[in-house]
Amino acid sequence: MRIGKFVENNDISIDSIRHYMDMGLIVPDKKGGQYYFDERCQKDLEDILNLKSLGFALKEIKYIFAYKRIAKFTHYQQHEHYKEFFINKQNDVLKEIQELNNIKDRLEEKIKELNEKDQKENLTIGIDFKYLNLFRCLKCNGELVLCDGSIKNNQIITGKLKCNCGEEYFIEDGILKDGEASNNWGFDINYISEYVTDTDSDYLDKIYRGLEWSHNKIDFEECKGKVILELGSGMGVFLRHVYDSLPEDCLYIAVDHDMGRHKFLKKVLEKADCKRNVILICSDFLKIPLKEKSADIIVDFSGSSNYSFKHEEFLLRKIDKYTKDKGQLIGCYILFKNFSENTLIKEKCRKNFTMENIKKEIDELKYTIVDENISSYLEKGGKYESYFVEGEKVYCYIVHGER
Repeated sequence: MRIGKFVENNDISIDSIRHYMDMGLIVPDKKGGQYYFDERCQKDLEDILNLKSLGFALKEIKYIFAYKRIAKFTHYQQHEHYKEFFINKQNDVLKEIQELNNIKDRLEEKIKELNEKDQKENLTIGIDFKYLNLFRCLKCNGELVLCDGSIKNNQIITGKLKCNCGEEYFIEDGILKDGEASNNWGFDINYISEYVTDTDSDYLDKIYRGLEWSHNKIDFEECKGKVILELGSGMGVFLRHVYDSLPEDCLYIAVDHDMGRHKFLKKVLEKADCKRNVILICSDFLKIPLKEKSADIIVDFSGSSNYSFKHEEFLLRKIDKYTKDKGQLIGCYILFKNFSENTLIKEKCRKNFTMENIKKEIDELKYTIVDENISSYLEKGGKYESYFVEGEKVYCYIVHGER
């Protein structure tokens, strides 16, 4: 019978039959460009399927067929040889079962360990008493005093910081916020997996390379006792990347305008094994209630760029009052190679997405560029990076600067 009838009778794909033919497992007769399958082909196919059901790979089956077809053993020799094949296969399967059982035991142990961690009391992140002297009233620059505070492990969880002039700032769930803090982003622990799934892999690769580059430029030994201020911490991608490397006596202040993002970040950090000094501030970037010249290192990992989507002013310049005279900068800036006719970037804001202006701003802020990195171009991002359109090319400029 021809190949079409053969595959129909055996309920198998024509590609599978052709593959078996290519391997020499089935050898039909060929007449005038057509293949004809006889009873021997049928028997070979049945043997192939039977051996596959017993766990033999096609390469192993080909080896068995070679003995069946070429060795011309006596029935006794053939029987003994086949028996050895099956005994060896059984031993392989038993070994694989043992290995899988070992993996199963290790997985059960890991799940048990993770369950025990979930049951442990989480670390508490709030506003540590020892850092209250860093806060100042934006209205009169007066000191802030804690009122109606709820304390846990020396961390202020709820309360308000009040100035003599009447200005007040609130602490909610361990997060300092001003009266205009937004909560546009709903708390969702599945955000990260969704972000990875919905974002272009090349874009994710650029993010990771940027994080690694920045991490390697920070001398964490010199960060002991220092204050790091991050603009636009968002979901805490940068903070979580450097968290384990931060000295225990270093203070990391993460600022974002959305309370939902901070609550997500706080929950993630509280589940971490190591304790670091972190303060979360939810406020407008221009209304951070911090003492001037309090930050040793500014982390501007796309904070200024995100701010520039709606504002003409360069954010790093607007918050420079918080930076010490000998401060450092770790910056990452979104840049456009070109703007299309359909660009989403307002004309007045476009200068903040050009290399020339970013370098000019950094220079005017008295930073000397110690090192810099320029990424390759990207033409697409993802669900959460929809700020450039078809025809535009985007890249990142990462810089380490010192005063």
